[in-house]
Amino acid sequence: MKSLFSTPIGRLRIISYLEGISLLILLFIAVPLKYASGLPGLTKLMGPVHGLLFLLFIFNTISVGVEYKWKFKDTTWKVILACFIPFGTFYIDKKILSKI
Repeated sequence: MKSLFSTPIGRLRIISYLEGISLLILLFIAVPLKYASGLPGLTKLMGPVHGLLFLLFIFNTISVGVEYKWKFKDTTWKVILACFIPFGTFYIDKKILSKI
């Protein structure tokens, strides 16, 4: 785990994991609490947190792509697309990021 913090790919993997977890919390806990119980507090908290992690993932992916000289058509666009697809960050971590 400590080695993940020392490389750009490792940091990207951590951010992708956190972004995926924040989406899970938002979709399966915060939104149901908001609409079923009338408690919007967690949605107000997790919405901006997820948005920030989403942006960090995008910017970090571009940074890593430039640093590692990824071809945009081959790798970078797939990694960026993953954060637009629900749970795509978990898939892309397993299929691409863990193998680099």
